[in-house]
Amino acid sequence: MTGVLRGALAASVTPLRDHGSALDDDAFGPLTDFFVGAGLDGILALGTAGEGILLGVEERRRVADLFLQASDRRLQVAVHCGAQTTVDTVTLAAHAAEVGADAVVVIGPPYFKLDQKAQYSHFLAAASACAPLPFYVYEFAATTGYAIARAVLERLRDDAPNVVGLKVSDTPWDRFAAYLLPGFDIFVGPEALIADGMAHGAIGAVSALASAFPSEVAAVVRDPTPNGAARLAELRAFVERFPRQAALKRLLGRRGLPVQEVVRAPLRPLTLEERDELDAWAETVLNHVPAQQ
Repeated sequence: MTGVLRGALAASVTPLRDHGSALDDDAFGPLTDFFVGAGLDGILALGTAGEGILLGVEERRRVADLFLQASDRRLQVAVHCGAQTTVDTVTLAAHAAEVGADAVVVIGPPYFKLDQKAQYSHFLAAASACAPLPFYVYEFAATTGYAIARAVLERLRDDAPNVVGLKVSDTPWDRFAAYLLPGFDIFVGPEALIADGMAHGAIGAVSALASAFPSEVAAVVRDPTPNGAARLAELRAFVERFPRQAALKRLLGRRGLPVQEVVRAPLRPLTLEERDELDAWAETVLNHVPAQQ
């Protein structure tokens, strides 16, 4: 089985309101329209940039619904269903399949360092819950605290026909390259590695930076040059000087989107000083971009 995902996907932010305590339902449509207009191929909902791990199960189901409704099949919609427990992960994966998502993506549960048996059982349960929907493992050792074993991935590929690929966010290159495994569709997480990753067989990128710079990321995925990837790396490095989720939302607001700069605690908003610094930088970066209407 091959996956349906291809090309440039935004690891989307999740619009929130009320100091981050509630979903901002009205912002999902304009945000999705922005991604479509920018030429993206799809989105990953509820990933790291989307604060998914901080939202409740019912909220996450609602976010999946809202993005799918707003997309109306104009974009591929992959739903990140990774959660702290296998039960919640299975529940979210089954829901994503039921409501028509194009794929499910799951990161390993953080905090506890799972051994290979636990990794295999967890991912197999999640993949089985959404079968035959394409399923992607999200490898990000810096976030989970452990790497997914290659042997686990190979066993999953053999035992679960809908396990078709990986999103790999590991750096530097040698850690990323270890996951360029045969029989898997690979998506690049770090923008700096897009050119190298695609030159070595990756089929696209799932980019947090694409939440605020979608056309820029889409252009590099379509023409993955080292210079293009380096430019994206510069943009990402500046964004990473601030709390990432709040910074991406602030930038979207400056592009005319009705996305508030609020995040779910314990993430924090920007300070006044950070906001001023980010705004000053954005003036030089975004001054050629027309505001969204």
